[in-house]
Order: sequence, then C-alpha cells, then structure tokens
Amino acid sequence: MSRIAGRFQQLAAQGRKALIPYIVAGDPVATVTVPLMHALVAAGADMIELGVPFSDPMSEGPVIQKAHERALDNKIRLRDALAMVTEFRQHDVDTPVLLMGYANPIIRMGYAVFADLALEAGLDGLLTVDIPPEEVADVNAELHRVGMDNIFLVAPTTPDARIQAIADQASGFIYYVALKGVTGAGHLDSDDVAHHVGQIRSHTTLPVAVGFGIKDAASARRVGATAEGVVVGSALVEHIAAAAAAGGDNAALLQAGAGLIAEIRAGLDGIAS
Repeated sequence: MSRIAGRFQQLAAQGRKALIPYIVAGDPVATVTVPLMHALVAAGADMIELGVPFSDPMSEGPVIQKAHERALDNKIRLRDALAMVTEFRQHDVDTPVLLMGYANPIIRMGYAVFADLALEAGLDGLLTVDIPPEEVADVNAELHRVGMDNIFLVAPTTPDARIQAIADQASGFIYYVALKGVTGAGHLDSDDVAHHVGQIRSHTTLPVAVGFGIKDAASARRVGATAEGVVVGSALVEHIAAAAAAGGDNAALLQAGAGLIAEIRAGLDGIAS
C-alpha cells in the first residue's frame, strides 16, 4: 500500500478528512520551501502537494502563475523540487508528498530516470496536468515500477465515459477540480461539488479530494462534508506571498502559511463523522 492510500485509510478510520496544501517549490524563496512543508504538517496537513515551477502553467490562475515565475527566477527546476523532497524526508518519513506539474520537464528527464530519482527522494505521487489518460501508459509503467501513485484531475465538464477512463488509470486519489477555469477563480458551489463527487464515486472506490476554490475554514468544511479531502492552493500561496511582500522573513512566511492551514484544519475537524 502506498503512503497516500495508507494515509486516506488512516483518516477514514478516524472519521477525519485529508487536508492537502499546495505550494510551489522555491516560492517565494528557495530556502523556505522545506521548512514550510514541515510547518504545514505541524499545523495539520495530511499530505503535501509540491508544485514544480513551469514556464507555461496553463491550468493556474494569476496567483499561482506569479508563484511559478518567482520560483523560476529563483532557478528552481524539477531536480531541485526532488532535492527538496529528499531534504524533507530527512525528518519526516510518514507524510505523503506528491509533485504537481506539467509533462515537458518529466519527458525531457525521461520517465525511467524520473521514477528512479523520485523513489530515491521518497516521493509518493505525481499529478501531471497535461498527460491525458489515453497517453499515460508509459509513465504509469515507470511509476508503478517504483510504487508511486498517479493522480488525475476530473473537471465539472468531464463526461462519464472519460471519468471512467481516468479512474481506470488513476491511483492514490482522484483530484476533483471544483471550479471551471483556472485555479483561484470563481465561486464555490458546494451542492454542485457534492453532485460531481457522487458522479466520480460511481466510477471508482478511490478517495476524492476537491481543490480550486478552498479559501478558508468555512469553504473547506462545506466541501469536506462531501469529499474525503480538500486541497488548498491559491489561498495559501497568496497568504504566504502577502507576508513576503510585507517584508516578512522566513519565520513570518512559515507563520502565515501554518496559520491558515491550522484554521482550515480546525474547520475540517468540525465535520461530524
């Protein structure tokens, strides 16, 4: 059993929901990423989603696009993100970590090379925005060889047949995109989320985590009542960026990020099991 599957199983037994914060490796400064990962776990995160900086992050809204730009300015690339996972593992061997990124850097590295480096680093999962289920066989073969999960996105507009195709290739969990468009956009409709989560569950027994639009404890609680987990991305990245823009040092950035995650953890833990 993978660390991701094990963590969802553990949380289900406890009647709790998974809290998955997303940050971009190297944003706003490279030296804060690993300490921030630890601070988020201490504040209540159940796994970490680490974004790999990319020059054309097409699924991201302005907040995360700027985070990618800052990280690229800091010279952070795929190998650097893997090195951060390695460093994180020196003090935390339990918390699942997945990389979220785009296909090009992984293709350039080579699927087998990436899988070997990911195994060595202690990575648990991969989410590539732009590799569709019809083209995933080669990368899945390498990920499965090293025991890594492949996470897929399902959107509100994804038809049933495609949800099934995705579910057939996915492992770990399904990431449901709660809003049409890019990250950080629009208004979260919890009734609509509940409908689509039910639709996904008709095709798979994998846990469903919901992202795009989780901004605070209240929105996390509404979504967590339906799904097995929530992903917090734009709100967290913006919170940390604001602390940096105000002149905060690394300690202030850790406090800003951990503070928001602690609030959301409290909201999720308020859901009756």
